[in-house]
Amino acid sequence: MIKKFEEMDWTENPGFKGGEGIFYNKMITDGVNKMMLGKLPPDASIGYHMHEGSCEMIFILKGEGKVKYDGEEFPIKEGCCHYCPENHSHSLINNSEADLVFYAVVPKQ
Repeated sequence: MIKKFEEMDWTENPGFKGGEGIFYNKMITDGVNKMMLGKLPPDASIGYHMHEGSCEMIFILKGEGKVKYDGEEFPIKEGCCHYCPENHSHSLINNSEADLVFYAVVPKQ
């Protein structure tokens, strides 16, 4: 199966999981797994949340920001990969002046 994110419209998700600003995404799901192209504008974030029943992998394509993972903060930038295992918590924050663009995969959602 081939899916083309460039042919999909962005979905606006204000205050996603309690985060700041608007998280934009283009999502593909088979009902069990989720794959998405995400975008966080400057000063936007995905709220801090726990992964129960799934994990998440985030691959940074463009920009920079930080990840809050199990209470600690880590800088991220283009080329970085963040992994949040099941039963752990994280947040993605764009504290830069440019969009933060990433691919995310959530298996077994």
